[in-house]
Formats: sequence, C-alpha cells, structure tokens
Amino acid sequence: MDDLDYDLPPDRIATAPAEPRDSARLLVVSRSDPSRLEHRVVRDLPDLLRAGDALIVNTSKVLAARVVGARRDTGGAVDGLYLGPEGEMSAAGVAPDQAPPPWRFMLKAKRLREGVIVDLFDPATDRASGIALRLLRRSHETGEEGSWIVEAEGGAIAARAMLDRVGLPPLPPYIRSARKKGAGEPAAHETVPADASRYQTVYARDERAGSVAAPTAGLHFTPELLDRLAGMGVRRGEVVLHVGSGTFKPVECEYVEDHPMHAEWCEVPAHTADLIERTRRERGRVIAVGTTSARTLESFAGLLRTGADAGHWTNLLITPGRQWTMLDGLLTNFHLPRSTLMAMVASLLDERSGPSGAGAGDGVSRLKAVYAEAIRAGYRFFSYGDAMLVMP
Repeated sequence: MDDLDYDLPPDRIATAPAEPRDSARLLVVSRSDPSRLEHRVVRDLPDLLRAGDALIVNTSKVLAARVVGARRDTGGAVDGLYLGPEGEMSAAGVAPDQAPPPWRFMLKAKRLREGVIVDLFDPATDRASGIALRLLRRSHETGEEGSWIVEAEGGAIAARAMLDRVGLPPLPPYIRSARKKGAGEPAAHETVPADASRYQTVYARDERAGSVAAPTAGLHFTPELLDRLAGMGVRRGEVVLHVGSGTFKPVECEYVEDHPMHAEWCEVPAHTADLIERTRRERGRVIAVGTTSARTLESFAGLLRTGADAGHWTNLLITPGRQWTMLDGLLTNFHLPRSTLMAMVASLLDERSGPSGAGAGDGVSRLKAVYAEAIRAGYRFFSYGDAMLVMP
C-alpha cells in the first residue's frame, strides 16, 4: 500500500464540479506508449476516439442515500447512510421502491444502542420530517463498523419513498469536510441544491437506482457530447454496478492483495454483450467509462453470452499483474491515495496487463508519474475533479 501513496495539496481536492460538465480537464496517456502525455478537456473526446469504438457506461442511479437527524431521547445529532434492505446479499437486485423495512443503515452518533429512535430531518427545513428510524440490532452483514438494522417508526414505507422525502446526495465525506472548512461554503449539511443533479450522470436510469456513491467518471458527459460521439460512429453500451458503502472503506492491510474487497451487484445486458463482441470483431476499441464499468466488464470475463442479460455479485479486486481481457481503455478520475481504485488503474498501465505490447513498464510507477504531472499542472482531484483517459 505504501507504493500507492502520494502527497496531494489540499487545494487540489475539488469541492464543486466543473461547469459545464465537459469542460473538465483531461490528461491523456497510453498503455503502450509511456511518452504519450496530452493535456486536453473532456469535450475533446471526439478527437480522441474513432468510429467503431464502444463506450461502456454505468447507468446506475445514485440514491439520495444520506440522512441527518437527531436522537429522540437525547437530541444528539445522527448522520446516516442507507445501505439497502436487510439480507440484500441474498436478495440480489431488490429495488429501493420495492424495499420495505427493515433496512441496513450506517449510522454515526454517540453511544447508539438497540431501541433508540432517530427522527429524520426534512432537508428543506432542517426540522423533523415525521419519519423516524428505530434501531433493532447491529448488522454484521457488511462487516462495516456502525452498521445497523432499522425499521420505520410508525408504519411501513418503501426505502425509495423514505429517501425521496428526507435523503441528501451522498457526497463523499472529504468533500463535505473541505466545504465546511472553506470560507463561504455551505455548512449546514455541506450540500447545495445543485448537488442533487450534479452528483448524478446524465444517463442514469431511474429504474436502476441503487448506488450510494456516484460513478464519477460519467459525471463529465453532457447530452451534447454524447450526441457528438454517436454522430461520429462511437457506439454506447450500458452496464450496471450499484456502488456500495465499501467504496469508502480504507485499505488497512500492508499489501493491497490482502484487502477484503466488498461485494457489489453488477449486470451486463445482452445488448452490451452483443456490442462488445461486434466491436471486437470489427477491430474497434472498448473504452470503459469509470472503474465501475471496468470492474463490471472484468467480472464477466469469460462469462458473457450474447442473447441474455446477466447479473451477479462481484468482489473482484484488480491489482497490477492482471491481464485485462474485456476492455482496451479507460476514462477515470484521479483517485484517493492508498486505494484499490489506484491499484486498478495502475494494473491497466502495467506491462503484464494485456497481449504483447499492450502495456509498457511498471504500472504503479507510471501511474504515480501521471499523478505527479496532474498535480504540477493544477488538475482537480477526486469525485468532482478532472479526468484521465488511458488509451491503448
């Protein structure tokens, strides 16, 4: 993990997204050519891709999964994150609008115990919404500290209806913390109304709601940019990976390969499997938009069959030395130090990552050199930050 560490000046952490979306900066590198390093912007993608290429995007929609409230007994503040219905790992694909309580919640508060009732606030008023949670027992399903099984106090309600009334965009804690410390930034919940739309891709599907964090590389696309790419013959395929709370879990072991990777539900529709097969046959390039799309594709390596949709839980951990088989390139943001996402991107730059000539050099060293250049050039990092494009 020490190899995946780097120093980032605090002012490089993006606390707000680029406007418009496709004005974000784009650092272009190559798997096979270490000398390639181009400074572009995301709206330049039509100049970097070609007819016959396929973009694979994750259409999972981010839930308004964060809640704030207060303990009814002490008035103490409570911060929570919806994780899904109880037993979700054995009930794959349960949609939030079909999920009555009990639910799993990550709750942050002092001295919580069974039976405590938490009154949830209405984000518009910062007052009690009339919806409350009763803590039933601690949950050991996710292995996450602070995870509880809860029920709705005073009657059943579907998770989606509850979150639509009291939920906030689940911005990463580092964004909220940076905003709270910044002059003139929002402080009440460290969110602004614009986050509801900007922490969501333009192609997210409402029927695919289920993520508790955004697939952030996709945040850079506008409808106009997608139309330009389609008009020049770049085809788009869709996958689903519902980003879970494990994405926030730090790697605490010495070696990344020992990290107990969290499981997330992912799907590859039949039309996407067909598109990938056709793109390969016609010698086009498959470019994943984001590490979630990349992880989904690699989770189905050797398993895809055209003609039928496919879905399963994946706990795939991708580290340097993996031979990638499902994609040729990747559009991704700049990731937190000492993270599994850094390890994944480094593996794509590694000399062992593909057929002969597909990678050139030590992937970790190459990635850290790219990150150093991004820091030097003033790129913005993390979820609301700029992007890099790894080409074949």
